Amino acid sequence: MQKKSLDHDKRPWGEFQVIDCGDGFQVKRIIVLPGKRLSLQSHKFRKEHWVVSSGEAEVEINNKISKLTIAESIDIPLGAIHRLSNKSKSKLIIIEIQFGSYLGEDDIIRYEDDFNRT
Repeated sequence: MQKKSLDHDKRPWGEFQVIDCGDGFQVKRIIVLPGKRLSLQSHKFRKEHWVVSSGEAEVEINNKISKLTIAESIDIPLGAIHRLSNKSKSKLIIIEIQFGSYLGEDDIIRYEDDFNRT
């Protein structure tokens, strides 16, 4: 993977910032606003590891729900259908580590989305 500039992107659910990247990995800081959630999605080329750094996360992986708080983490296997939600009244911040042969934003297959994205 070619080294790229570190991205910062606003989304309808919050924002993310790429804080490091290299050959086969990328690290993001993700902020999910209160009451928001990311799309129900999967990836063909990457797996992910999420660590909660602030707030409370609800994580759905292949129809199983887990709740995580500060310093807890979870693995998202390659191809798993997953979603990250913030059902609290404060911001959720997670560190996401992606591993894979391709880490572009267009490796998102959306099954359900609160913001009608495809």
